[in-house]
Amino acid sequence: MKRSHIIALIVIAAAVAALVGTLTDNTTFVDLAQAFASPGKEFRVKGTLDKADPIIYEPIVNANLTEFTLVDDQGKRCRVKLAKAKPYDFERSESIVLTGRVVNDEFHASDMLMKCPSKYTEGNELKAEGEWTRVQ
Repeated sequence: MKRSHIIALIVIAAAVAALVGTLTDNTTFVDLAQAFASPGKEFRVKGTLDKADPIIYEPIVNANLTEFTLVDDQGKRCRVKLAKAKPYDFERSESIVLTGRVVNDEFHASDMLMKCPSKYTEGNELKAEGEWTRVQ
Protein backbone atom coordinates (compact mmCIF):
# COMPACT_ATOMS: atom_id res chain seq x y z
CA MET A 1 0.00 0.00 0.00
CA LYS A 2 1.13 3.47 -0.75
CA ARG A 3 1.81 5.90 2.03
CA SER A 4 -0.97 8.23 0.79
CA HIS A 5 -3.49 5.34 0.97
CA ILE A 6 -2.55 4.63 4.58
CA ILE A 7 -2.92 8.30 5.50
CA ALA A 8 -6.28 8.44 3.73
CA LEU A 9 -7.52 5.38 5.66
CA ILE A 10 -6.41 6.92 8.95
CA VAL A 11 -8.22 10.17 8.13
CA ILE A 12 -11.40 8.26 7.18
CA ALA A 13 -11.23 6.18 10.37
CA ALA A 14 -10.81 9.34 12.46
CA ALA A 15 -13.78 10.98 10.71
CA VAL A 16 -15.99 7.93 11.32
CA ALA A 17 -14.92 7.81 14.98
CA ALA A 18 -15.74 11.51 15.39
CA LEU A 19 -19.14 11.03 13.75
CA VAL A 20 -20.01 8.09 15.98
CA GLY A 21 -18.85 10.05 19.02
CA THR A 22 -21.16 12.96 18.24
CA LEU A 23 -24.15 10.74 17.48
CA THR A 24 -24.05 8.83 20.74
CA ASP A 25 -25.62 10.63 23.66
CA ASN A 26 -24.25 9.89 27.11
CA THR A 27 -27.11 11.48 29.01
CA THR A 28 -29.83 9.27 30.46
CA PHE A 29 -33.49 9.87 31.32
CA VAL A 30 -34.12 10.08 35.06
CA ASP A 31 -36.67 11.58 37.40
CA LEU A 32 -35.84 14.58 39.59
CA ALA A 33 -35.09 12.43 42.65
CA GLN A 34 -32.35 10.58 40.76
CA ALA A 35 -30.96 13.84 39.34
CA PHE A 36 -30.79 15.37 42.83
CA ALA A 37 -29.02 12.23 44.09
CA SER A 38 -26.13 12.91 41.68
CA PRO A 39 -25.60 16.68 41.54
CA GLY A 40 -23.24 17.89 38.85
CA LYS A 41 -23.86 14.93 36.53
CA GLU A 42 -25.77 15.65 33.30
CA PHE A 43 -29.20 14.06 32.91
CA ARG A 44 -32.37 14.33 30.85
CA VAL A 45 -35.49 14.96 32.91
CA LYS A 46 -39.03 14.70 31.53
CA GLY A 47 -41.92 16.56 33.08
CA THR A 48 -44.52 19.26 32.68
CA LEU A 49 -44.58 22.98 33.31
CA ASP A 50 -46.13 23.96 36.64
CA LYS A 51 -48.51 26.64 35.43
CA ALA A 52 -49.34 27.74 38.98
CA ASP A 53 -45.82 29.09 39.51
CA PRO A 54 -44.58 32.13 37.58
CA ILE A 55 -42.33 31.94 34.54
CA ILE A 56 -39.57 34.51 34.92
CA TYR A 57 -38.08 35.82 31.70
CA GLU A 58 -36.58 39.31 31.67
CA PRO A 59 -34.84 39.88 28.32
CA ILE A 60 -33.55 43.29 29.38
CA VAL A 61 -31.73 41.80 32.38
CA ASN A 62 -30.63 38.51 30.76
CA ALA A 63 -32.03 37.41 27.40
CA ASN A 64 -30.60 33.90 27.83
CA LEU A 65 -32.25 32.97 31.12
CA THR A 66 -35.72 31.57 31.68
CA GLU A 67 -36.83 30.39 35.12
CA PHE A 68 -39.83 28.15 35.76
CA THR A 69 -40.99 25.20 37.85
CA LEU A 70 -40.99 21.66 36.47
CA VAL A 71 -43.10 18.77 37.77
CA ASP A 72 -41.68 15.36 36.83
CA ASP A 73 -43.72 12.21 36.17
CA GLN A 74 -43.53 11.21 39.85
CA GLY A 75 -44.92 14.58 41.01
CA LYS A 76 -41.66 16.04 42.37
CA ARG A 77 -41.33 19.80 41.77
CA CYS A 78 -38.13 21.68 41.04
CA ARG A 79 -37.13 25.19 40.08
CA VAL A 80 -35.39 25.26 36.68
CA LYS A 81 -32.98 27.78 35.20
CA LEU A 82 -32.90 27.37 31.44
CA ALA A 83 -29.92 28.98 29.70
CA LYS A 84 -32.01 30.04 26.70
CA ALA A 85 -34.66 32.55 25.82
CA LYS A 86 -38.26 31.66 26.63
CA PRO A 87 -39.65 29.59 23.73
CA TYR A 88 -42.72 30.67 21.81
CA ASP A 89 -45.94 29.16 23.25
CA PHE A 90 -44.01 27.80 26.23
CA GLU A 91 -47.10 28.08 28.43
CA ARG A 92 -49.05 25.77 26.08
CA SER A 93 -46.50 22.94 26.17
CA GLU A 94 -47.81 19.48 27.04
CA SER A 95 -44.49 18.03 28.18
CA ILE A 96 -40.88 19.13 28.49
CA VAL A 97 -37.57 17.27 28.26
CA LEU A 98 -34.67 19.12 29.87
CA THR A 99 -30.97 18.36 29.51
CA GLY A 100 -28.87 19.67 32.36
CA ARG A 101 -27.58 19.12 35.87
CA VAL A 102 -28.49 19.86 39.46
CA VAL A 103 -26.71 22.83 41.04
CA ASN A 104 -27.54 23.43 44.71
CA ASP A 105 -31.33 23.07 44.87
CA GLU A 106 -32.09 23.98 41.24
CA PHE A 107 -31.92 22.20 37.89
CA HIS A 108 -29.72 24.15 35.45
CA ALA A 109 -30.81 23.20 31.95
CA SER A 110 -28.71 23.78 28.86
CA ASP A 111 -31.26 22.45 26.38
CA MET A 112 -35.00 21.84 26.20
CA LEU A 113 -37.42 19.98 23.97
CA MET A 114 -41.12 20.75 24.13
CA LYS A 115 -44.13 18.77 23.05
CA CYS A 116 -46.73 21.30 22.05
CA PRO A 117 -50.42 20.56 21.66
CA SER A 118 -51.46 19.33 18.26
CA LYS A 119 -53.01 21.88 15.97
CA TYR A 120 -55.43 19.23 14.73
CA THR A 121 -57.19 18.45 18.02
CA GLU A 122 -60.13 20.81 17.55
CA GLY A 123 -61.60 19.48 14.34
CA ASN A 124 -59.43 16.85 12.76
CA GLU A 125 -57.76 13.71 13.98
CA LEU A 126 -55.10 11.62 12.27
CA LYS A 127 -56.06 7.95 12.12
CA ALA A 128 -53.51 5.19 12.57
CA GLU A 129 -53.78 4.30 8.86
CA GLY A 130 -52.79 7.83 7.90
CA GLU A 131 -56.28 8.97 6.87
CA TRP A 132 -57.87 12.19 8.03
CA THR A 133 -61.27 12.00 9.61
CA ARG A 134 -63.57 14.68 10.92
CA VAL A 135 -64.25 14.50 14.67
CA GLN A 136 -67.86 15.27 15.53
